Amino acid sequence: MDADHAAPHPDAGDHPDAGDHVDHLLAQWAEERPELDVRGLAIVARVVRLQRFLDRRTQAAVAAHGLTIGESNVLAALRRSGPPYTLTPTELYRGLLLSSAAMTHRLDRLQELGYVHRSRAEHDRRQVLVALTSEGREVVDAMMDDYTDHLNTLLGVLDEDERSQLEHGLRAVLLRLESDEPG
Repeated sequence: MDADHAAPHPDAGDHPDAGDHVDHLLAQWAEERPELDVRGLAIVARVVRLQRFLDRRTQAAVAAHGLTIGESNVLAALRRSGPPYTLTPTELYRGLLLSSAAMTHRLDRLQELGYVHRSRAEHDRRQVLVALTSEGREVVDAMMDDYTDHLNTLLGVLDEDERSQLEHGLRAVLLRLESDEPG
């Protein structure tokens, strides 16, 4: 994708108005194909680059707590579910868009760490329940405190109106894409 294939802008970082990497690739397209409408590329290429930067920072933030992103997602799903912080493996893998095998692997590791406990449901002994332990709750709460502080600092370059507009616009695009997805 174009978000990665152009050389960094030589002035990027020298001045806030110098332009970013995407400005440079858009200038290249304007030179080579002036008739090309790159307005969508101007946004999507930035979203793609932003996602890559955020993935690296997210991995560093969760690794500081001894977790992978996938493990932190499981703990966060359990924590968000509210007391008693218990879900079935099926609810977890469907909610996190994983295969049951990938979920089993994550749950095995989190149970080894003492962050989750698996048990049989009292009403149906065939059903397995995954519960967040007190240690799991402590680690996910600490990780989320650090991570949300980091994100708020990162987004501090935007004022409240800009943040609200960005959130609104991204929500609109996501709602459209989510409605196009099957089941």
